[in-house]
Amino acid sequence: MQSLRIKISLFINYFAFAILLNSSGIAILQVQNNFGVSKGAASWIDPCKDFSIAIASFLLASFITRVGYKRAMLVALGIVSTVCFIIPNVPSFLSIKLLFVAIGACFALIKMSVYSTIGLITKNEKEHISLMNFIESFFMIGNLCLYFIFSIYTSDKDPLSTSWMNAYYLIGGLSVVAFLLLFSARLDESAVKHENKSLFDEIGGMFSIFIKPVVITFIFAAFFYVLIEQSIQNFLPTFNREVLKLPTTLSIQMGSILAGATALGRFLAGIVMKKLNWLVVLLSCLFLAAAIILIAMPLAKNAGQHEITGWLNAPVAAYVFPLIGILLAPIYPAINSIILSSLPKEQHGYMSGWIIIFSAIGGTTGSLLTGYVFDKYGGQTAFYTALIPITILIVILILFKAIQKKYTENKN
Repeated sequence: MQSLRIKISLFINYFAFAILLNSSGIAILQVQNNFGVSKGAASWIDPCKDFSIAIASFLLASFITRVGYKRAMLVALGIVSTVCFIIPNVPSFLSIKLLFVAIGACFALIKMSVYSTIGLITKNEKEHISLMNFIESFFMIGNLCLYFIFSIYTSDKDPLSTSWMNAYYLIGGLSVVAFLLLFSARLDESAVKHENKSLFDEIGGMFSIFIKPVVITFIFAAFFYVLIEQSIQNFLPTFNREVLKLPTTLSIQMGSILAGATALGRFLAGIVMKKLNWLVVLLSCLFLAAAIILIAMPLAKNAGQHEITGWLNAPVAAYVFPLIGILLAPIYPAINSIILSSLPKEQHGYMSGWIIIFSAIGGTTGSLLTGYVFDKYGGQTAFYTALIPITILIVILILFKAIQKKYTENKN
């Protein structure tokens, strides 16, 4: 019963933070209407979130075990709940930026703690991978629900209305529910407590795992995966608008297909990974993802030859390409689970910090590279270039499997 309560809390944590993190795009749009700021100024909302994630991860990963995973999650949920209840009452551009600073820092705490807690409440590698995929699928469900939740509170008649901020009351309420569930549950963290270690030793411990071959190989795998994922996710609406010639509103709405496909992919992976070899599953997914690109891009070439008014007459490519989310979905949770399962439980906090840091670097790199290629050579070329990191990732995963197997055998 205690384990179930903790798992439900983890699901709600990820669901709520998916909405919070990905609401940055809506915030960027609305602060321009509400407060008259420029697009350049509004674009700083995203760095407020990303920089605070990276900084908090780097500063806190080395001693999160001293604080305790449960306590860290309670602090993060308490802070973000409070901020969500305050923000609608003090609408301003500055308050929105501060909101995303808080969201980023709290998410760093949540992600490190959630990833580490999974190791405490699962019994073996396959169970670890399964639960990781189920939790990550809830993140994507939150991402999917984002568009519908904020649309309820948005006023089309009054562009100056700040009623969209009232959505944060709902998200704050979800965070309170997760807080209460977690607070009332008992989490045994004795396996990872470091009472006798100094802070200097904790920092040294974080850097000591970084030099392990299995960790280095994993970092490259995580970097290239997030590079692929973010390049597609961030530029799919632009691809829909500029290449497929969809209306702007429809371009955004059809971007939700990718979020839904990713959620479905991670949910299915949570079932499949219990029975099949993870490398076979992931390599199959990558080969099929490459096939989707090779099928969808030619279909996109002839799009826009007739007026597109809605979902029913949208080009086939608008439906086919986002299905890549089903195939990419299992990779990130699986490789995260594999590296965490390979390391001693007391090192999971350290490893979670490195996961978050290099995921952020990979996402930023993917967005910048895809944006450059998109601007210079067009959207089809930009997405064709995803075949390069997909190929690299296939090679890295094979290498990762070999090194991880050897590392596990030597450890045992």
